[in-house]
Amino acid sequence: MKSNLNHIQINIDYKNISFYKDLLKELGWTIIVEAENILGFESGSTGSLWFLPRTAENQNNYNSVGVNHIGIGTDSVASVDKAVYHLKNKGVSLLFDTPRHRPEFGSDQTTYYQVMFESPDKILWEIMYSGKK
Repeated sequence: MKSNLNHIQINIDYKNISFYKDLLKELGWTIIVEAENILGFESGSTGSLWFLPRTAENQNNYNSVGVNHIGIGTDSVASVDKAVYHLKNKGVSLLFDTPRHRPEFGSDQTTYYQVMFESPDKILWEIMYSGKK
């Protein structure tokens, strides 16, 4: 059997939808569905992300059982830095002393450069580049 990641549904407080829409457009994702209470994006090379209104009041804790974070890959360190600029302009706090290189995730020939942040819904996100130094 062969399979791939098809989509991820992210339940949010829908008053925050503009944050996700602006972020993913900045990262080059394309809207594939925009209707009342649903927004879908695709990157063009991987699965899709879908944003829908939450139906419960439970708060996400990325250190408990469940998904820890959502990682979005970019094509360069400069693209990560461009995302950092976007996030800072939106007043988003960057986490874990990022942006920074993570040599423990790279090799002699490759680098791993990341920024980590929480969305307004307390979902942990990573934007990263992994590739040639």
